Amino acid sequence: MSEIAESLSQARQAKGEVRAGGTDYMDRLRHGTARGEIVDISRIPGLGKIEKQGNAWKIGAMVTIDQVANHPEIQKNYPGLAMSAGALATPQIRNAASIGGSLLQRNRCWYFRHEEFSCFKKGGNSCPAREGNHQFGVCFDLGPCVFPHPSTLGLALMAYGAKVEIFEKGSRDLGQLYGDGSDPAHDHQLKEGEILTSILLPDPLPSEKAAYFRNISRARAEWPLVEVIVRYRLVDGKISNASIGLGGVANVPMLLPKVAEFLNGKTPGDEIFKEAGKLGTEGANPLPQTQYKVEMVAGTIYETLRRAQEGIWGGEG
Repeated sequence: MSEIAESLSQARQAKGEVRAGGTDYMDRLRHGTARGEIVDISRIPGLGKIEKQGNAWKIGAMVTIDQVANHPEIQKNYPGLAMSAGALATPQIRNAASIGGSLLQRNRCWYFRHEEFSCFKKGGNSCPAREGNHQFGVCFDLGPCVFPHPSTLGLALMAYGAKVEIFEKGSRDLGQLYGDGSDPAHDHQLKEGEILTSILLPDPLPSEKAAYFRNISRARAEWPLVEVIVRYRLVDGKISNASIGLGGVANVPMLLPKVAEFLNGKTPGDEIFKEAGKLGTEGANPLPQTQYKVEMVAGTIYETLRRAQEGIWGGEG
Protein backbone atom coordinates (compact mmCIF):
# COMPACT_ATOMS: atom_id res chain seq x y z
CA MET A 1 0.00 0.00 0.00
CA SER A 2 1.35 3.43 -0.95
CA GLU A 3 1.97 6.14 1.64
CA ILE A 4 -0.99 8.12 0.29
CA ALA A 5 -3.33 5.12 0.36
CA GLU A 6 -2.20 4.16 3.88
CA SER A 7 -2.80 7.69 5.16
CA LEU A 8 -6.22 7.87 3.50
CA SER A 9 -7.14 4.45 4.89
CA GLN A 10 -6.28 5.62 8.41
CA ALA A 11 -8.26 8.84 7.92
CA ARG A 12 -11.26 6.89 6.66
CA GLN A 13 -11.30 4.68 9.74
CA ALA A 14 -10.85 7.56 12.19
CA LYS A 15 -13.88 8.94 14.00
CA GLY A 16 -14.61 12.62 13.57
CA GLU A 17 -15.21 15.36 11.03
CA VAL A 18 -12.81 15.56 8.10
CA ARG A 19 -11.01 18.91 7.86
CA ALA A 20 -9.09 20.05 4.80
CA GLY A 21 -8.20 23.76 4.60
CA GLY A 22 -10.38 24.33 7.66
CA THR A 23 -11.93 27.66 6.63
CA ASP A 24 -15.52 26.42 6.92
CA TYR A 25 -14.84 24.26 9.96
CA MET A 26 -13.24 27.12 11.91
CA ASP A 27 -16.22 29.35 11.13
CA ARG A 28 -18.64 26.74 12.47
CA LEU A 29 -16.41 26.17 15.49
CA ARG A 30 -16.63 29.88 16.33
CA HIS A 31 -20.42 29.71 16.07
CA GLY A 32 -20.64 26.66 18.32
CA THR A 33 -22.01 24.39 15.58
CA ALA A 34 -18.92 22.21 15.09
CA ARG A 35 -18.05 19.73 17.81
CA GLY A 36 -16.25 16.48 18.34
CA GLU A 37 -13.01 15.02 16.98
CA ILE A 38 -11.23 16.32 13.86
CA VAL A 39 -9.72 14.14 11.14
CA ASP A 40 -7.07 16.37 9.57
CA ILE A 41 -6.20 15.35 5.99
CA SER A 42 -4.28 18.53 5.15
CA ARG A 43 -0.88 16.84 5.51
CA ILE A 44 -1.62 13.74 3.45
CA PRO A 45 0.85 13.84 0.54
CA GLY A 46 -0.23 13.77 -3.09
CA LEU A 47 -3.57 15.57 -2.78
CA GLY A 48 -2.29 19.03 -3.69
CA LYS A 49 -1.44 18.61 -7.38
CA ILE A 50 -2.96 19.72 -10.69
CA GLU A 51 -1.97 17.09 -13.23
CA LYS A 52 -2.61 16.48 -16.92
CA GLN A 53 -4.16 13.13 -17.84
CA GLY A 54 -4.23 12.69 -21.59
CA ASN A 55 -6.00 15.80 -22.85
CA ALA A 56 -7.88 16.24 -19.57
CA TRP A 57 -6.84 17.39 -16.09
CA LYS A 58 -6.99 16.05 -12.55
CA ILE A 59 -7.16 18.38 -9.54
CA GLY A 60 -6.26 17.05 -6.09
CA ALA A 61 -8.74 17.72 -3.31
CA MET A 62 -6.19 19.78 -1.35
CA VAL A 63 -5.40 22.15 -4.24
CA THR A 64 -6.32 25.65 -3.07
CA ILE A 65 -8.99 27.76 -4.71
CA ASP A 66 -6.32 30.34 -5.55
CA GLN A 67 -4.30 27.70 -7.41
CA VAL A 68 -7.38 26.77 -9.46
CA ALA A 69 -8.10 30.42 -10.25
CA ASN A 70 -4.55 31.21 -11.38
CA HIS A 71 -3.32 27.99 -13.01
CA PRO A 72 -2.49 28.88 -16.65
CA GLU A 73 -3.82 25.62 -18.09
CA ILE A 74 -7.07 25.83 -16.12
CA GLN A 75 -7.52 29.43 -17.31
CA LYS A 76 -6.85 28.34 -20.89
CA ASN A 77 -8.87 25.13 -21.03
CA TYR A 78 -11.57 25.63 -18.37
CA PRO A 79 -11.98 29.42 -18.19
CA GLY A 80 -15.39 29.33 -16.49
CA LEU A 81 -13.93 27.28 -13.63
CA ALA A 82 -10.99 29.67 -13.23
CA MET A 83 -13.34 32.68 -13.25
CA SER A 84 -15.66 31.22 -10.64
CA ALA A 85 -12.72 30.30 -8.37
CA GLY A 86 -11.30 33.80 -8.68
CA ALA A 87 -14.61 35.41 -7.69
CA LEU A 88 -14.89 33.56 -4.36
CA ALA A 89 -14.49 35.07 -0.91
CA THR A 90 -11.27 36.99 -0.22
CA PRO A 91 -7.63 36.46 -1.28
CA GLN A 92 -6.87 35.13 2.21
CA ILE A 93 -9.64 32.53 2.03
CA ARG A 94 -8.75 31.53 -1.54
CA ASN A 95 -5.16 30.90 -0.43
CA ALA A 96 -6.24 28.65 2.45
CA ALA A 97 -9.42 26.91 1.30
CA SER A 98 -9.17 23.70 -0.73
CA ILE A 99 -11.26 22.78 -3.75
CA GLY A 100 -12.40 19.58 -2.01
CA GLY A 101 -13.50 21.54 1.03
CA SER A 102 -15.31 24.01 -1.19
CA LEU A 103 -17.31 21.19 -2.75
CA LEU A 104 -18.21 19.69 0.64
CA GLN A 105 -18.74 22.83 2.73
CA ARG A 106 -21.78 23.11 4.95
CA ASN A 107 -24.87 25.22 4.39
CA ARG A 108 -24.60 28.95 5.18
CA CYS A 109 -28.09 29.32 6.63
CA TRP A 110 -28.08 31.53 9.73
CA TYR A 111 -30.43 29.14 11.53
CA PHE A 112 -28.13 26.17 10.88
CA ARG A 113 -25.12 28.19 12.04
CA HIS A 114 -26.80 29.42 15.24
CA GLU A 115 -26.28 27.08 18.17
CA GLU A 116 -29.71 27.84 19.65
CA PHE A 117 -31.71 26.61 16.64
CA SER A 118 -32.54 23.06 15.60
CA CYS A 119 -32.97 22.15 11.94
CA PHE A 120 -32.89 19.15 9.60
CA LYS A 121 -29.13 19.48 9.11
CA LYS A 122 -28.50 19.27 12.86
CA GLY A 123 -30.72 16.24 13.39
CA GLY A 124 -33.98 18.14 13.90
CA ASN A 125 -37.29 17.72 12.11
CA SER A 126 -37.97 21.20 10.73
CA CYS A 127 -36.52 24.05 8.66
CA PRO A 128 -36.87 27.24 10.74
CA ALA A 129 -35.90 29.35 7.71
CA ARG A 130 -39.06 28.29 5.84
CA GLU A 131 -41.34 30.05 8.31
CA GLY A 132 -38.70 32.51 9.52
CA ASN A 133 -36.36 34.96 7.79
CA HIS A 134 -35.50 33.51 4.39
CA GLN A 135 -34.73 36.65 2.39
CA PHE A 136 -31.55 35.00 1.03
CA GLY A 137 -33.24 31.64 0.54
CA VAL A 138 -34.22 29.63 -2.52
CA CYS A 139 -36.53 30.61 -5.36
CA PHE A 140 -36.54 27.05 -6.71
CA ASP A 141 -38.02 25.20 -3.74
CA LEU A 142 -36.83 21.61 -4.33
CA GLY A 143 -37.10 20.16 -0.84
CA PRO A 144 -37.54 20.68 2.87
CA CYS A 145 -34.38 22.82 3.29
CA VAL A 146 -34.86 26.29 1.80
CA PHE A 147 -31.36 27.77 1.93
CA PRO A 148 -29.17 27.74 -1.22
CA HIS A 149 -26.30 25.33 -1.63
CA PRO A 150 -23.08 27.26 -0.98
CA SER A 151 -20.62 25.66 -3.43
CA THR A 152 -19.81 27.88 -6.40
CA LEU A 153 -17.13 25.44 -7.52
CA GLY A 154 -19.62 22.58 -7.32
CA LEU A 155 -21.82 24.54 -9.71
CA ALA A 156 -18.91 25.32 -12.04
CA LEU A 157 -17.68 21.74 -12.11
CA MET A 158 -21.21 20.45 -12.82
CA ALA A 159 -21.31 22.76 -15.84
CA TYR A 160 -18.06 21.18 -17.01
CA GLY A 161 -19.32 17.63 -16.57
CA ALA A 162 -16.58 16.89 -14.02
CA LYS A 163 -16.42 13.85 -11.77
CA VAL A 164 -15.09 13.40 -8.25
CA GLU A 165 -12.93 10.50 -7.13
CA ILE A 166 -13.75 8.89 -3.79
CA PHE A 167 -11.02 6.87 -2.08
CA GLU A 168 -11.48 3.17 -2.93
CA LYS A 169 -15.02 3.87 -4.23
CA GLY A 170 -14.34 5.08 -7.77
CA SER A 171 -15.69 8.20 -9.46
CA ARG A 172 -19.08 9.92 -9.31
CA ASP A 173 -20.76 12.69 -11.24
CA LEU A 174 -21.20 15.97 -9.39
CA GLY A 175 -24.97 15.49 -9.64
CA GLN A 176 -24.61 12.24 -7.69
CA LEU A 177 -22.49 14.01 -5.11
CA TYR A 178 -25.26 16.53 -4.36
CA GLY A 179 -28.48 14.66 -5.07
CA ASP A 180 -31.79 16.19 -6.12
CA GLY A 181 -32.47 18.41 -3.09
CA SER A 182 -34.95 16.04 -1.43
CA ASP A 183 -32.55 15.17 1.42
CA PRO A 184 -32.67 18.06 3.91
CA ALA A 185 -30.23 16.53 6.38
CA HIS A 186 -27.10 16.61 4.21
CA ASP A 187 -25.28 19.09 1.99
CA HIS A 188 -23.74 16.25 -0.02
CA GLN A 189 -24.23 12.53 -0.39
CA LEU A 190 -20.85 11.22 0.79
CA LYS A 191 -21.31 8.54 3.43
CA GLU A 192 -19.43 8.43 6.71
CA GLY A 193 -15.87 7.31 6.07
CA GLU A 194 -15.86 8.28 2.39
CA ILE A 195 -13.11 10.73 1.42
CA LEU A 196 -13.05 12.84 -1.73
CA THR A 197 -9.52 12.74 -3.15
CA SER A 198 -9.62 14.50 -6.53
CA ILE A 199 -11.67 16.10 -9.29
CA LEU A 200 -11.55 14.74 -12.84
CA LEU A 201 -12.16 17.28 -15.61
CA PRO A 202 -13.23 16.09 -19.08
CA ASP A 203 -11.33 16.91 -22.26
CA PRO A 204 -11.57 20.66 -22.89
CA LEU A 205 -13.65 22.12 -25.69
CA PRO A 206 -11.57 23.86 -28.37
CA SER A 207 -12.01 27.64 -28.52
CA GLU A 208 -14.49 27.66 -25.65
CA LYS A 209 -16.29 30.85 -24.69
CA ALA A 210 -17.16 31.07 -21.01
CA ALA A 211 -18.16 33.46 -18.27
CA TYR A 212 -19.11 33.41 -14.61
CA PHE A 213 -21.14 36.15 -12.94
CA ARG A 214 -22.62 36.51 -9.45
CA ASN A 215 -25.10 39.06 -8.16
CA ILE A 216 -24.14 40.03 -4.63
CA SER A 217 -25.49 42.45 -2.04
CA ARG A 218 -22.22 44.22 -1.31
CA ALA A 219 -19.11 45.07 -3.29
CA ARG A 220 -16.83 42.16 -2.28
CA ALA A 221 -16.61 38.91 -0.33
CA GLU A 222 -20.32 38.15 -0.23
CA TRP A 223 -22.33 35.00 -0.88
CA PRO A 224 -24.20 35.22 -4.20
CA LEU A 225 -27.88 36.02 -4.39
CA VAL A 226 -27.82 34.46 -7.86
CA GLU A 227 -24.82 33.07 -9.74
CA VAL A 228 -24.50 31.74 -13.28
CA ILE A 229 -21.79 29.99 -15.27
CA VAL A 230 -22.02 29.76 -19.06
CA ARG A 231 -19.84 27.92 -21.54
CA TYR A 232 -20.22 27.21 -25.25
CA ARG A 233 -18.44 27.06 -28.60
CA LEU A 234 -19.12 29.02 -31.74
CA VAL A 235 -19.33 26.85 -34.87
CA ASP A 236 -19.92 28.77 -38.10
CA GLY A 237 -21.26 31.65 -36.04
CA LYS A 238 -23.78 29.46 -34.16
CA ILE A 239 -23.75 28.42 -30.52
CA SER A 240 -22.76 24.80 -29.91
CA ASN A 241 -22.07 22.61 -26.86
CA ALA A 242 -23.81 25.07 -24.53
CA SER A 243 -23.87 24.40 -20.80
CA ILE A 244 -25.45 26.68 -18.18
CA GLY A 245 -25.33 26.35 -14.41
CA LEU A 246 -27.41 28.31 -11.90
CA GLY A 247 -26.62 28.74 -8.21
CA GLY A 248 -27.77 30.68 -5.16
CA VAL A 249 -31.38 29.73 -5.87
CA ALA A 250 -31.86 26.09 -4.78
CA ASN A 251 -30.60 23.73 -2.11
CA VAL A 252 -28.42 22.01 -4.74
CA PRO A 253 -26.49 23.48 -7.67
CA MET A 254 -28.63 23.46 -10.81
CA LEU A 255 -27.96 22.87 -14.50
CA LEU A 256 -30.35 24.37 -17.07
CA PRO A 257 -30.50 21.85 -19.95
CA LYS A 258 -33.57 23.50 -21.52
CA VAL A 259 -31.75 26.80 -21.75
CA ALA A 260 -28.69 25.09 -23.22
CA GLU A 261 -30.86 23.30 -25.78
CA PHE A 262 -32.54 26.59 -26.69
CA LEU A 263 -29.17 28.28 -27.25
CA ASN A 264 -27.61 25.54 -29.38
CA GLY A 265 -27.85 26.44 -33.05
CA LYS A 266 -28.68 30.10 -32.38
CA THR A 267 -26.63 33.12 -33.40
CA PRO A 268 -25.52 34.84 -30.19
CA GLY A 269 -27.09 38.23 -29.61
CA ASP A 270 -28.99 40.44 -27.22
CA GLU A 271 -32.50 39.18 -27.95
CA ILE A 272 -31.50 35.53 -27.83
CA PHE A 273 -29.79 36.10 -24.49
CA LYS A 274 -32.88 37.82 -23.07
CA GLU A 275 -35.07 34.90 -24.17
CA ALA A 276 -32.62 32.47 -22.56
CA GLY A 277 -32.85 34.44 -19.33
CA LYS A 278 -36.63 34.23 -19.27
CA LEU A 279 -36.51 30.51 -20.04
CA GLY A 280 -34.16 30.03 -17.09
CA THR A 281 -36.90 31.10 -14.67
CA GLU A 282 -39.24 28.26 -15.70
CA GLY A 283 -40.12 26.16 -12.68
CA ALA A 284 -39.30 28.86 -10.16
CA ASN A 285 -41.52 28.66 -7.08
CA PRO A 286 -40.16 31.37 -4.78
CA LEU A 287 -40.80 31.78 -1.10
CA PRO A 288 -42.59 34.93 0.10
CA GLN A 289 -39.30 36.77 0.68
CA THR A 290 -37.41 35.48 -2.38
CA GLN A 291 -39.68 36.54 -5.22
CA TYR A 292 -37.12 39.19 -6.15
CA LYS A 293 -34.69 36.45 -7.14
CA VAL A 294 -36.79 35.27 -10.09
CA GLU A 295 -36.24 38.46 -12.06
CA MET A 296 -32.61 38.39 -10.92
CA VAL A 297 -32.20 34.90 -12.42
CA ALA A 298 -33.28 36.16 -15.85
CA GLY A 299 -30.99 39.17 -15.63
CA THR A 300 -27.99 37.20 -14.41
CA ILE A 301 -28.30 34.62 -17.20
CA TYR A 302 -28.49 37.45 -19.73
CA GLU A 303 -25.48 39.25 -18.25
CA THR A 304 -23.36 36.09 -18.11
CA LEU A 305 -24.14 35.21 -21.72
CA ARG A 306 -23.25 38.74 -22.75
CA ARG A 307 -19.95 38.52 -20.90
CA ALA A 308 -19.13 35.19 -22.54
CA GLN A 309 -19.79 36.66 -25.98
CA GLU A 310 -17.67 39.73 -25.31
CA GLY A 311 -14.86 37.88 -23.52
CA ILE A 312 -15.20 39.77 -20.24
CA TRP A 313 -13.05 38.22 -17.50
CA GLY A 314 -14.49 38.79 -14.03
CA GLY A 315 -17.46 37.73 -12.03
CA GLU A 316 -19.11 40.09 -9.54
CA GLY A 317 -21.84 42.67 -9.72
